[in-house]
Amino acid sequence: MTPVQSVLHLHDLDLLLHELQDAEALACFKRLGLPIGPLAPLEAARREAAERVDPRWRHHYDRAQRRYGGAVAAVRGRTCQGCHMTLPRSAAPAAGEMLALCESCGRILYWGVRSNA
Repeated sequence: MTPVQSVLHLHDLDLLLHELQDAEALACFKRLGLPIGPLAPLEAARREAAERVDPRWRHHYDRAQRRYGGAVAAVRGRTCQGCHMTLPRSAAPAAGEMLALCESCGRILYWGVRSNA
């Protein structure tokens, strides 16, 4: 698993756990007839996913997650979708990488598709 995949997998598990701990969301799932089981297996998967993330990225991830409730932000048109600040061209990750940190909010930035913007 690449560093990008590891961070995104952890982020997805955190979003799912958050959703499953929300009473309103749970009621919606039940109305839709979706089975909701115990959270322990999901929490174990989250711990395993966190261990696979490089310690440097995990530090930044945990810090942004505590601060904002969401540690990963997409980049669109050189704009961080977490804080909506325009990023300098130097903020783009090096070739072959897809992760970087937002200089404004500290979230992990995800460039899904690299552009020449």
